Amino acid sequence: IIKNLIISMFIGIHDFEKRKKQRVKFNITITTDSKIEPNKKELSTILDYEKVIKNLTLLVEKKHYDLLEELSESIFEMIFNNKLVKKVNLKLEKLDIIKNAESVGIEVSKIKDE
Repeated sequence: IIKNLIISMFIGIHDFEKRKKQRVKFNITITTDSKIEPNKKELSTILDYEKVIKNLTLLVEKKHYDLLEELSESIFEMIFNNKLVKKVNLKLEKLDIIKNAESVGIEVSKIKDE
């Protein structure tokens, strides 16, 4: 689980959102293949969360995303590149966009197609 990771990024359809970064909170739960036994001597059997966070940070720096839904599809694609991953739950929240709300966002799950 990656919990409460906050990254400033360009996201949104409004003109002011295209000019100023805003904080987005990421909560990601990744389910791996239970048939693969983790082995510290064989790193391909272990999901590297540090690498997931690094790749996520690079992903959001690459471009402006109009919608959280668009961003979520890019995140699914990136995470499912790892052969261990079977399911991903994403919760993405824009923290500063609505004055009277702590956050607004989406929660989406996908299972890897076999």
